[in-house]
Amino acid sequence: MGKLKFKKEITWLVYFASIVSLFVASIGVSSSHSSPSTSFQSIQGENIPLYGKGLYQLDSVSAAAQVIAQDWVTLLLGLPLLWFSLHWARRGSMKGRILLAGTIGYFLYTYASYALLLMYNDFFLLYVVLLSTSFFAFTLTMMSFDYEKLHQSFDATIPVKTIAGFLFFLAFLLLALWLSRILPAIINNTPPTGLEHYTTLVIQVLDLSFIVPAAILSGVLVLRKHAFGYLLATILIVKGMTMLTAITAMMANIMRAGEAVSIIELSLFPLLNIFVVYCLILMLKHVKEHKSVTGGPSHENTNRLRHQTR
Repeated sequence: MGKLKFKKEITWLVYFASIVSLFVASIGVSSSHSSPSTSFQSIQGENIPLYGKGLYQLDSVSAAAQVIAQDWVTLLLGLPLLWFSLHWARRGSMKGRILLAGTIGYFLYTYASYALLLMYNDFFLLYVVLLSTSFFAFTLTMMSFDYEKLHQSFDATIPVKTIAGFLFFLAFLLLALWLSRILPAIINNTPPTGLEHYTTLVIQVLDLSFIVPAAILSGVLVLRKHAFGYLLATILIVKGMTMLTAITAMMANIMRAGEAVSIIELSLFPLLNIFVVYCLILMLKHVKEHKSVTGGPSHENTNRLRHQTR
């Protein structure tokens, strides 16, 4: 795919977002759990135990435990992967560029959920900045691909049934998981499980409007062996790896905070986490790099040098 387009702009956006995210996540994880000292009666009449400490003091015990777990994943996985993939992409690597797009997608999703879901706190403007920065970094990274030559970056032996099957299963899982909360609430005219004292289901909005359709679309395109499908699938798999790691950490922290987690979720998500890593390795194995990425002279430059020495 050659030189990374918009390299300067993407680099500055990623550096800026990573510095702000490092600060935000570091403060977030410093809020250690204590027994909730207050509760809040929601507009639906439910008594919601509040976290009661630190940055997430006005959030519920369950939500705060999940966000703190996600802050840890951002620090220990998200940021290192972001820096590594940016360095790799700047060298002209197609694999690096795909990893970069997927990792920025994680930051975009994460801080969209923080800005729209969490109770207002002192970091609200920082969440907005991170949402905006991640959005434009993701947009420029997606614009950096040469879509006319994209098919040259993937070999013909990609196991399309395995990859498409995982994407379809992911879409079905999210649909089943969220509709099982939403539809009974609509039918029974009751608040959905997990709404607590928040105004709407932000995570469900993001998943049902973006992740589920993208997973279905990329699955169909992968089965048709379309190059854009391979690209979109790999980006979704990178994003899925980071988010499933975050979900696994969230469940562990929720149980640590004394909240219940279903045995199905406790067994299913860690298994999916392992499988999505396998899918990522599988896809990256079938991405073809240009020889110029290794640091040696490209074929074009070699011919030019030979011509000059005659």
